[in-house]
Amino acid sequence: MLFHQNGYVSEDPRIEEPRGCGVDRPEDLTDTMDVLIVGTGPAGVIAAAQLSQYPDVNTRMIERRPDRLEIGQADGIQARSVETFQAFGFAEEITQEAYHLREMCFWNPDPTNPQNIVRTGRPADDPHGVSEFPHLIVNQARVLDYFLRSAERGPARITPNYGIEFVNLEIDQDQEYPVAVTVRYAAGEREGEERTVRAKYVFGCDGASSRVRKAIGRTLSGQGANHAWGVMDVLANTDFPDIRTKCAINSVNGSILLIPREGGLLFRMYVDLGEVPEDDNHEIRKTPVEEIIRRANKIINPYSVDVKSVAWASVYEVGHRLTDHFDDVDAEDRGTRVPRVFIAGDACHTHSAKAGQGMNVSMQDGWNLGWKLGAVLSGRADESLLDTYSEERQVIAKNLIDFDREWSTLMATPQDKLPDPTYLEDFYVKTAEFPAGFMTEYQPSLITAGTDHQDFAEGYPVGKRFKSARVQRVCDSMVVHQGHEATADGRWRIHVFADSSVAGADSPTTAFAEWWQNDPSSPLVALRRDDDGDATLFDVDVTYQQPYTDVDITKVPRAFKPQVGPFELNYWERVYAAIPGEDVFDVRTISRDGAVVVVRPDHYVAAVLPLDATDELTEFFGKFLRRN
Repeated sequence: MLFHQNGYVSEDPRIEEPRGCGVDRPEDLTDTMDVLIVGTGPAGVIAAAQLSQYPDVNTRMIERRPDRLEIGQADGIQARSVETFQAFGFAEEITQEAYHLREMCFWNPDPTNPQNIVRTGRPADDPHGVSEFPHLIVNQARVLDYFLRSAERGPARITPNYGIEFVNLEIDQDQEYPVAVTVRYAAGEREGEERTVRAKYVFGCDGASSRVRKAIGRTLSGQGANHAWGVMDVLANTDFPDIRTKCAINSVNGSILLIPREGGLLFRMYVDLGEVPEDDNHEIRKTPVEEIIRRANKIINPYSVDVKSVAWASVYEVGHRLTDHFDDVDAEDRGTRVPRVFIAGDACHTHSAKAGQGMNVSMQDGWNLGWKLGAVLSGRADESLLDTYSEERQVIAKNLIDFDREWSTLMATPQDKLPDPTYLEDFYVKTAEFPAGFMTEYQPSLITAGTDHQDFAEGYPVGKRFKSARVQRVCDSMVVHQGHEATADGRWRIHVFADSSVAGADSPTTAFAEWWQNDPSSPLVALRRDDDGDATLFDVDVTYQQPYTDVDITKVPRAFKPQVGPFELNYWERVYAAIPGEDVFDVRTISRDGAVVVVRPDHYVAAVLPLDATDELTEFFGKFLRRN
């Protein structure tokens, strides 16, 4: 973690000094703002945390609840989300308090006595080792708390205005603040009062019944609900042996998805309530928790669960719905005007909770848009960048819904109706990478290049997240995960993997460094503002092929030792070396001729290039980044 660049810091360096809009930030909702975030769900809070890194962007957040969320529906934290937590600085903390999923047990009818269930399998949760991060269970409320803390600690000092609800909006593109938003105070001394505020952009993160979505004329369409599940967080005594292990339980009396919760005692049960008649009119949602408990006990026979306390319970119907666009611009108008209103999470895609993806995908929605809004509003990027949000995230949501439809259907299918007795277990193992969050692959676009040079770094597929690997820092010999060093600060990462020459030699790596630091066509030089340092917009590092003991750091070009802060201090911690026996060039199949891997602010690979493809790198950034 970089700090002290502006002078010695004696207090917690994770709390940044307020700057820009963060200085003397008004408590009440201002009349005008750059970004208005509606809702403090997963997408909203991560967008706020990201935008807090842009102190010149006035971001406000409203929430109709009078205070923070105390307990939320979501709880599954996939490994990709923990990677994201690392970027925002709290992965270690939340990991300590969370439940860790190590395996998943499968229970099915006993062939000798079908009224009873028996364990039929217990595969590892991450059978393919797709991530160094764990699969966690922790209540959504705690996830929101951590992101809100990040937003408050950032230089923009973003905090929610609770007790204010969204009513409606109107857009007038000719205005400086084109979106007029009517809000209503839902709590406190001003309860019932309506007022109009104006914003340049609005981000609707207000759930499946989203008023923001309705205000821009978007609708959820797709398969309606036909199956109901009762869900409850309980404290209970039981003789079921796998109560502290994630389980898929399939019996002749229905199905249960069992999720142990954090703290060692609490657990969640998704209990099959059966098919929902078309004329039910949501009556199933009135099912009392006592009935859910009764059904749970019937399903887990010969075991039983004696519920002592119910922390939370609900009934939901599985429905798979999606909007056609995640912003206010129709397909035929794309490119003719700037999108002003965006939606994310349940506001634009709904599905079951079985795959544990809702909160995880919503967070990636929010991060995707957050850095783009920050870049545009700080004058670093063209407004065309905002078109890529709907373009990228709508496809991802569709893929999620397709997967969840298959998984939730299998969960509700009796074992004797499946192709073979281990079909559900085999499907879980085979598709593990998808629910872990690692199958997102952005297609070529304004900010994602093609794959013409993919063979220079095959282990970093263009469009997929930057999969970390271990390297050794030269200046202090520390072994670090390279991907973990990148924080959610809105910067682009330029990972230079050196050719076989030693540091400072006349080589393609040295030539690239000289071009990057000094050539007028270099993005660093061409996009530099008067008050920019070497590492303001880009974070550049280098990894040499030699062991760290053979890298003379004094001969490493300045491009890889940027000057930071007002004292222009040389920062040495971006110089790495391959680890003997764990060589990143072999682990990630990187060419020994060297390579440049460009990574977006949300940590997805944007381009892979050879070291001499400087014109292509200039062209890539020139399409959307700008100096003023």
